[in-house]
Amino acid sequence: MHAGSRWSLGIIHTLGVYGTLRHADVARRMTGITQRMLTRTLRQLERDGLICRQDFGEVPPRVEYSITPLGKDLLVLMIPMWTWVVQHAEDFRSCRQEFDAKADGTASL
Repeated sequence: MHAGSRWSLGIIHTLGVYGTLRHADVARRMTGITQRMLTRTLRQLERDGLICRQDFGEVPPRVEYSITPLGKDLLVLMIPMWTWVVQHAEDFRSCRQEFDAKADGTASL
């Protein structure tokens, strides 16, 4: 199951919040993801049953992605964790700064 990867959780969240989206629309909402990684992650999530891919068989190609009921179940469980992460973002920044300052101090010894 690939739902625990960095990009998977973001894609599930995006489809859960914004609804059915085309590939390019998902990409626009996933800052930093490469085209290759997006395509790969979407395929993995589809294989796991967390998202659904609908190919309309048109020219030019039109494909849409949506979250499945299984994906919605995961999203509901993810929300408290995401809320906690957002609430503690400043704590993470402070800890990183403290860690980096210690690392910089020991590097010169």
